[in-house]
Amino acid sequence: MSENRRFETKVIHSGEVVPRHQGAVVTPIYQSAMFEYSGETSYHDVKYIRLNNTPNHTELHTKLASLEGGEGALVTASGMAAISTTLLTVLKPGDHLLAQNCLYGGTRALVTGDLADMGIEFDFIDAGDPASWESCLRPNTKAIYVESMTNPLLEVGDLEAVPRFAKAHGLTSLIDNTFPSPYNFKPLEVGYDISLHSATKYLNGHSDIVAGAVVSSAARIEYITHRLNHLGGTLDPHAAFLLNRGVKTLALRMVRHNASALQLAQALHGEPKVARVNYPGLPSHPAHERSKRLFKGFSGMISFELKGGLAAAERFIHATTLPVVAPSLGSVETLITRPAVTSHAGLDPEERRGLGISDGLIRVSVGIEACEDIVQDFAAALSCC
Repeated sequence: MSENRRFETKVIHSGEVVPRHQGAVVTPIYQSAMFEYSGETSYHDVKYIRLNNTPNHTELHTKLASLEGGEGALVTASGMAAISTTLLTVLKPGDHLLAQNCLYGGTRALVTGDLADMGIEFDFIDAGDPASWESCLRPNTKAIYVESMTNPLLEVGDLEAVPRFAKAHGLTSLIDNTFPSPYNFKPLEVGYDISLHSATKYLNGHSDIVAGAVVSSAARIEYITHRLNHLGGTLDPHAAFLLNRGVKTLALRMVRHNASALQLAQALHGEPKVARVNYPGLPSHPAHERSKRLFKGFSGMISFELKGGLAAAERFIHATTLPVVAPSLGSVETLITRPAVTSHAGLDPEERRGLGISDGLIRVSVGIEACEDIVQDFAAALSCC
């Protein structure tokens, strides 16, 4: 398919199987563990479900690469499978990683626990202060890892400086692009080597699968795929089918997520009981100007704190009627949670406080319901605090 087509067209048509199987407009679920041998000479080319090369996989790979401007892509069994497999491809024992200091709790635990146990060293950096990064470099530094918008504080680092720094020092640059989604931000166009996603979230958008994705150059995707083939974090064909279906509505959903989250953030920002709102679309956000330059939209993620602290946060959450109180994000329904007991529960309280994640911090994934209903529901819940 022509790469000149617009995003809204690519999400529908890129990667679709041609000619259509038996004329089916929607690609069927190829629920087969193995496929007939047809002369492949490489183990990684044999058609086998664990090798990520069923028709459901390859269709997604082409589509996701097209959306972010990559040469290749790879889907995995979860976002953490994408992150861990990629880091274990880029790094080996004795190597050193620079990682943003505020990361998703699972990623932070992987870096500080599992990778450290394997002899991979790390230093955390302030992604908004490029002048401080060079002092953390070591002779064995191999990669730098950041998030487009951090989970859960919605920080936006100097994302343009990261790939420049990486190229200047011979590092691989990696970015978790889950929060903005490819609709709002395309990291490879800014110069990143590898873009990662928890496809469970915005890419799928319907709270019904767990999946991950990696987008990069063809050569890097080949290496990462070979590592995944050995580690086994393969996406099931049925989940791949659902992910492909979800991606087709990504552009439509992100327009609503972007607009509704901005409206809700503005409403919360004006509430006297709210101490702080974290949303890059607000002029009060420290990286607002940078975010306007980088992102097409500011996504559907908001976090905020109430002046009443933890007690007020719990009263607020229980007083809402529209959001589902649940972890995860990026779905059609509005979700609400306290990161201290979900996404960052694995960090001890002192670590969370050091990162600025209070016990009373509330994270909201704004869905695609009528925004007026969401705002009214939050206003009513605030009256109970």
